[in-house]
Amino acid sequence: MNLKGKTILITGGGSGIGLEAAKQFLKLGNKVIITGRNLDKLAAAKNLYPELTIIQSDASNEQDANQLYKKVEALGGIDILYHNAGIMIPSTNLGNPNEKHLEGAMHEMDVNYYGVIRLNNLFLDMLKSRPEAAIIHTTSILSIIPSAVEATYSASKVALAFYTISLRKHLQVLNSSVKVFELLPPLVDTDMVADRDDKKISPQELINGLLEGIKKDVLTIRVGDSKAVYLINKMLPKFAYGLINKKKADKLLLL
Repeated sequence: MNLKGKTILITGGGSGIGLEAAKQFLKLGNKVIITGRNLDKLAAAKNLYPELTIIQSDASNEQDANQLYKKVEALGGIDILYHNAGIMIPSTNLGNPNEKHLEGAMHEMDVNYYGVIRLNNLFLDMLKSRPEAAIIHTTSILSIIPSAVEATYSASKVALAFYTISLRKHLQVLNSSVKVFELLPPLVDTDMVADRDDKKISPQELINGLLEGIKKDVLTIRVGDSKAVYLINKMLPKFAYGLINKKKADKLLLL
């Protein structure tokens, strides 16, 4: 897929992976719109890269999604919708009715899964009207192997991975030119996991992998440890589960 002269909307684009993606897409000669809940982060991003267009929007909010669509339409529309927004809430004491796991789980699903479907439903006709268009879903290494500590986060990413396959197939049946890419990051060095001492890759390395995959029309893009875990899980699923959860058993006892 050609990655020049496109207009790209990135959710959760004010920092971390989203901001790195915005930076690299701009370098390739694209127009980039970033969204996020935190207006201060969006403003700081625009201060760094004045070419950016910023729109404050909550990925879990239906009214925000509708307003986002109207604003993007007024700007001339987009060619690529990149779902980068995501949240992770540790799963505290699953099964204990006194814990607030349900509230956290519902919020994770609203952002990580339902919010993606909502925006796709709004923007799909716009994308279909473009000569070359794409949707990018960010799943996770945890859509291959679940984390005992991030239970609903893992579940939300599995749901998104299966939805990605289905959406891709539906568009193929309709002979649509819209490509649906899936990005599977390993642990990435962002604020979300700043307290973790596990092996991490940089946002730059992740986005380099994403861009390389898109240019080659690789629809499922595994970066870093996601490649190895995918292969190991096919042959040795129990061992693969242990690799993901080896440092988490003690943490579960502390939650």
